[in-house]
Amino acid sequence: MKTLAARKPVPPFEATSPEGKRCIRGWWAFDWASQPYFTLGLTFVFGPYFVGVASDAYLAQGLGETATDAQAQSLWSLGQTITGIIIAVLAPILGAMADNAGKRMPWIILFSMFYILGAAGLWFLMPDGSFLTGALICFGIGLIGAEFTTIFTNSLLPDLGTRDQIGEISGSGFAIGYAGGVLALFIMLLLFVEQDGGATLIGLAPAFGLDPNQMEGTRVVGPFIALWFIVFMIPFALYVREAPRTPKPGGVAKALRDLVALLKSLPGQTSLTAYLGGSMFYRDALNALYGFGGTYAALVLDWSIVQIGIFGIIAAITSAIATWIGGKWDKRVGPKPIVIRMILVLAGVCLFVLGMTREAIWFLPLTAGSGIPDIAFFICGAIIGGAGGVLQASSRTLMCLHAAPDKPTEAFGLYALSGKATAFLGPALILLTTSLLGDVRLGMLPLIGLFVIGLILLRWVDPKGVQAT
Repeated sequence: MKTLAARKPVPPFEATSPEGKRCIRGWWAFDWASQPYFTLGLTFVFGPYFVGVASDAYLAQGLGETATDAQAQSLWSLGQTITGIIIAVLAPILGAMADNAGKRMPWIILFSMFYILGAAGLWFLMPDGSFLTGALICFGIGLIGAEFTTIFTNSLLPDLGTRDQIGEISGSGFAIGYAGGVLALFIMLLLFVEQDGGATLIGLAPAFGLDPNQMEGTRVVGPFIALWFIVFMIPFALYVREAPRTPKPGGVAKALRDLVALLKSLPGQTSLTAYLGGSMFYRDALNALYGFGGTYAALVLDWSIVQIGIFGIIAAITSAIATWIGGKWDKRVGPKPIVIRMILVLAGVCLFVLGMTREAIWFLPLTAGSGIPDIAFFICGAIIGGAGGVLQASSRTLMCLHAAPDKPTEAFGLYALSGKATAFLGPALILLTTSLLGDVRLGMLPLIGLFVIGLILLRWVDPKGVQAT
């Protein structure tokens, strides 16, 4: 086994050796295991269920339908905002601590427990609105676990291959993750999630005798996500090994001093600073787009959870295919050109969706009951899934090219900070715009601006990256 001192970066095994291949496959298993929290929890099952329950609860209080929809989306936004702030504050500190301690696996285990317990708690959100606040808190705990385990596993990526290999490894990992999300979503829709008549998509009663009147088939999404994670993290635990690192004395105080020193050095590192700033805005827009895609379909197009689930399957399939192709493309041209093109695609889709209602698409009137908005939104979902997946995979590669070999977790902690420092911004802007204009559709308008700001800042990013100091 080689150490990081041999070359920069060096995997714990050669990437082409049997041991190296097993290590990479084990690392990919994390993407497969963790993706359902975002696919099923954030976007396509629990998110729409939460806003539906919240909307019904507000409606029972005497609010009008438009006001209840806006209020429900605002509550969901508030939860994402608070969680994002917590992640932003802690991510770089924990990253620096992990690098100084020389180990990341204990942190992965710790935050895996957050993931599992938070996901399991989603079961308790009843259709009558009981446990509404508790479910929002549980979702936040699970999301913190999902985000922090991702930080520490991402920091292992530079050790898995050379600079010209990590783009393909990253893209393949995202592709495998999206494939896992598709399979998990298929299982939920076919066996568990109730349609209006109480049966699943294939006409069966929810599995294991779950009560459709209490929405148990939908509520089981939380325990399902937790169990999926436990089972499919086993290959990660068996095969992934960290490259040896020497612990640095000084504990938390030393980690904080190193972090402060790095932050002070950022003004002199133009490429790194511009990348962290640009990715802060465009990833915030993408995460908000993911987080509110399902709720948008539920509130604007009146889709059922099953329809939203099918939408999610289409988006996830295109994501898996696109990110696998994107990894090959990344290896050939590098990550920056890909990032730029995907931002342009996503901003264009946002602009299109902004002008779409049941009655018209950008001032072009539709006949009553037209299926064109549904078809158009399915196509938009496929594009968002594909472009968003490629954007995330290539962004992860570009961060690797800017990370110091001896401090990868600190670098990805900063990367998480840049993604979460304004993680409240997308949801908060949607919340503000929705509240002011009283229209869920127009609440998506700020996302276009965030994509544009990110695109402008990428102008100063070195496409080959620089080794941070």
